[in-house]
Amino acid sequence: MTNTKNTTDPQDTQQNPQQPRNGREAAEENVDDNDGNTDHESHIDNNGNSDTTHQTADRRPRPMEVLRQAREQFAELTGMAAESVSSFERTEEGWALEVEVLELERVPDTMSLMAGYQVELDHDGQLTGYRRVRRYERGRADARRSGG
Repeated sequence: MTNTKNTTDPQDTQQNPQQPRNGREAAEENVDDNDGNTDHESHIDNNGNSDTTHQTADRRPRPMEVLRQAREQFAELTGMAAESVSSFERTEEGWALEVEVLELERVPDTMSLMAGYQVELDHDGQLTGYRRVRRYERGRADARRSGG
């Protein structure tokens, strides 16, 4: 008995049923993602070649994409980079988050002035507004709230 495999085994010559056999099957496969949105649209030319294009109009950004876009847009508008995001949630109007920024650098660093900004975005992740909701020294903790 040997451990060699017969290379003309009929199982090897059959195509894997999981793999598409031609361009048309490849284009028709996985067009819709799990949430029902069409992420790609495929076209087949007369030669059986597929051309896949992205549809951005129907696609909603994922939460991490929204966070990145929000930080970039906020920094572009204010000239201040967000050091952290302290809250993030989906709302009826889109998205809301609070970012913490360094407003005034001081020495020692614990005396630097920080600020929390409420940032609002639409459903597509485009910044629609922001406002400063608090300002504090970096070294100071928030006042303890009752019940928490």
